[in-house]
Amino acid sequence: MPNFQFVVSPTWLFEHLEDPQVIIVDCRFSLADPQLGKQQYQTSHIKGSYYLDLNQDLSNTVGKHGGRHPLPNPNDIANKFAAIGINYQKTLVVAYDDSRFAFAARLWWLLRYLGHEQVAVLDGGFSGWQKAGYPVTDVIPEPQMAKFVPEVQTEKVVDITAVKSRKDRPDVVLVDSRESDRYRGEREPIDKIAGHIPGAVNYPWQEVTDSSGYLLPQAEQRRRWENIGTAEEILVYCGSGVTACVNLLSLELANINKGKLYAGSWSDWISYL
Repeated sequence: MPNFQFVVSPTWLFEHLEDPQVIIVDCRFSLADPQLGKQQYQTSHIKGSYYLDLNQDLSNTVGKHGGRHPLPNPNDIANKFAAIGINYQKTLVVAYDDSRFAFAARLWWLLRYLGHEQVAVLDGGFSGWQKAGYPVTDVIPEPQMAKFVPEVQTEKVVDITAVKSRKDRPDVVLVDSRESDRYRGEREPIDKIAGHIPGAVNYPWQEVTDSSGYLLPQAEQRRRWENIGTAEEILVYCGSGVTACVNLLSLELANINKGKLYAGSWSDWISYL
């Protein structure tokens, strides 16, 4: 893969479109219009790519607690992975969206959480693919049958109990991934309560890429985290456990593998207030 681990370029993907060991997944989604991503996919997508929906596939049913996008049941999502040809520990999955990895990183993280390390995001997303002049199609690929038996990596995730008990330790850093005005509580477009978890520091997820959705160089990913990179544990959250995954991707690109997702995130935290 070009650049660094976990990322492929449009050129690399174009050269591997026919590779049976590569499965492409379209993760486009809009929080404001939950049907938009699938509609966009049905109209135009990278050849051979399958669609996975944030609400229907990459999340579980919303309850009183657990946040707006609870993690999917491991067996349920494993069956969906198998049905689009992802063989556990064998297939390379390339995830893309058109939102600076906001949703592609969720799939990237989920696969690794279930023990499947062979996953990358497409640099520049769908727009980058189109700008490069590569072909798109409206042809929906046929389902495939593969074998995906998940091995949940429990150490990659924390719940509210763990956050409360560990966030104030000197060797633990709690990272809020939302935009700075949401972190400060000046604006809250989604959740019922504004603000942030006490003790959290703010690293907005949009800083991982440039404005066009291309990852910043690895050296800049390292610089982002230089003030907290020595922590023993980095607990990362956002509004609902989705865009926090972009920061978890950034941490891995910086060779810091201490990041853990608070899956319920702010929307879970405030459900107990």
